[in-house]
Amino acid sequence: QVQLVESGGGLVQSGGSLRLSCVASGRGLGTRTIGWFRQAPGKEREFVAAINWRPGSIDQAESVKGRFTISRDNTKNTVDLQMNSLKPEDTAVYYCAATSPLGGLYSSSSLYPYWGQGTQVTVSS
Repeated sequence: QVQLVESGGGLVQSGGSLRLSCVASGRGLGTRTIGWFRQAPGKEREFVAAINWRPGSIDQAESVKGRFTISRDNTKNTVDLQMNSLKPEDTAVYYCAATSPLGGLYSSSSLYPYWGQGTQVTVSS
């Protein structure tokens, strides 16, 4: 089993920054892909970014490239999402998720069996 806890959400003005953190606990964390997803009201959950256990293996949605950065610290079992140049359309509940061991760099939420409870990010215009 894997437990994930997100933090760092909040209210920020357009153009501002936030840093989300996902703390993971459980077995085999070092070989699991950790992803960030978001869900806005009335919309489907969408992929934001993911980081693999292989060094430098990262994927991001086109909508956040150049603005968001994902990173992980395996010594602390954390995966952070640095969000810069935030836009009102980034407003959503942000979730971190984990794959099974040796998982690939997936953008599909169905391939992540473990999820955190989510943290709200609100960007005002």
